[in-house]
Amino acid sequence: MAIHIKSPWEIEKMTETGRLHTEIFAEVEPHIRSGTTTLELDQMILRAIQKVGGKAPQIGYRAGGQVPYPSATCMSIDDVVVHGFPSRRPLREGELLKIDFLFTHDGYTTDMARTYAVGKVSSLAQKLLRVTEEAFWLGLELLQPGRRIGDVAAAVQDFVEKQNGLWCIREMVGHGVGRELHEDPQVPNYGDPGKGPRLRPGMTLAFEPMVALYPAKMVILPDGWTATVGKGNLAAHYENTVLITESGPRLLTGMQKPVPVGR
Repeated sequence: MAIHIKSPWEIEKMTETGRLHTEIFAEVEPHIRSGTTTLELDQMILRAIQKVGGKAPQIGYRAGGQVPYPSATCMSIDDVVVHGFPSRRPLREGELLKIDFLFTHDGYTTDMARTYAVGKVSSLAQKLLRVTEEAFWLGLELLQPGRRIGDVAAAVQDFVEKQNGLWCIREMVGHGVGRELHEDPQVPNYGDPGKGPRLRPGMTLAFEPMVALYPAKMVILPDGWTATVGKGNLAAHYENTVLITESGPRLLTGMQKPVPVGR
């Protein structure tokens, strides 16, 4: 396993990439509503990427024997966990939409994903959204230099499964990111404490809890990409690119979670 420790100038580049990535998400969020198509959202994002001189590295990307990915973004609805293709079907009230895309600027890449409620969603869907995001913030606090990745993975799994009765998806994991779209190490959301690589300052990780309502084996559809946990189930995804520093984790995408009033 070759883990690339980023230099100060690489961190500067990734910080700028992450800032632009976050702004692109903020630009598209007001358009996520019933009646909008995921293809429209995908094209909005692609135009925003091109406007700032960036690249959409998912277009044409292939892993192993997969066919090239056709779009700038992954648009995954309800039971689809990741890698859903944008389409002309309008979003419907009550659905969960996951938007996930890599963004490259000046040679460096960040990764970010969010799950959105389309209008009013069920109480179970609301719980899934809440627990998935809270799992991210819980894990983020543990991304400290000297800890092992298994320590973070085990804590996320315990929070999601034992404390909240949901399911950490096994077949997809987080990863290093920066020079390449996917770098070492892998960052799973389940596992055993004390296992895995030790976290070191200069590591940049796509940390991404992926959670389902019910235990399920994820299946890839015949298109070679769309990953589902099955009809009747729901999945959520919350991801940021995180830099490990001497003093702890620093977000390169997204915004720091506000401190609750009274704390």
